[in-house]
Amino acid sequence: MRVAVLGIGHMGRAIALRLLGQGHQVTVWNRTPGKAADVVRAGAAEASSPLGAALGADAALMSLSDDAAVLAVMRGLIELEGDRDSPVIVDTSTVAPDTSRSLRDVAPRRRFVAAPVLGAPGAVEDGTASGLLGGERRLAETLEPVWASLFATHWYCGADPGNATTVKLLSNYQMMAGIAVAAEALAAAEGAGLDPRLLREVFFPLPTIAPALRNRLGRMLDGDHDGWFTTRLGAKDVRLLAETAESLGVVLPIARLVERRYEEAAAQGHGDDDITAVIELVRPREP
Repeated sequence: MRVAVLGIGHMGRAIALRLLGQGHQVTVWNRTPGKAADVVRAGAAEASSPLGAALGADAALMSLSDDAAVLAVMRGLIELEGDRDSPVIVDTSTVAPDTSRSLRDVAPRRRFVAAPVLGAPGAVEDGTASGLLGGERRLAETLEPVWASLFATHWYCGADPGNATTVKLLSNYQMMAGIAVAAEALAAAEGAGLDPRLLREVFFPLPTIAPALRNRLGRMLDGDHDGWFTTRLGAKDVRLLAETAESLGVVLPIARLVERRYEEAAAQGHGDDDITAVIELVRPREP
């Protein structure tokens, strides 16, 4: 299929490379010139605007950092409204459920599918990520070749695109809370003088440790916070879930606490570090 990828950050880059590797025709656009150079070398075309990338495509996939960025790019696609062959607009970003609904309402001819990703960019590149689909079923089904290329499995979450983004926020919240708790446990273990090798042997195989958390335990122990999912993004995702729940009359006090912990990590100089940096809030300091 002909696919536009709008936004070449960590996830957008992985999506574009995976689609190229699976034989799709890919055109990319990124707000910062030059960031798509390696994707272009891999065979993608590059456009100077979101509209230019989307023209003639079967699907235009957005992969952007937040709600404001997604809405701004969608405004640039409004001119496709009169195009009978306008692409299906797909948002893979993690945004508020109401933002997904707004995107559907303003998308050209309301051809919109929310498709947030479960998995890291590396999982997308090797085809082991999962996807959550929300929107008109018929539209989602027309893009089955894209889903089959990107995801090992995917779930249809209903006609309301906000359903898919709600499930994504729930998934991220559980991961974020688990990492915050694990950070405190590891910091307490370090304070007790326990051997890091013992901690790896005991904690890594535990059935209570989810894969996303297990992947980060070693990095927390090593103090390696070089990653793609930053504390700033993590705090944003937990905030979106808490706000969504509160709008429905459900108060999530633990979510608000988790949100504050990642905000504190960001404020203490770890805003561009991986979410594992939350351990630095509690890690024992050298005397």
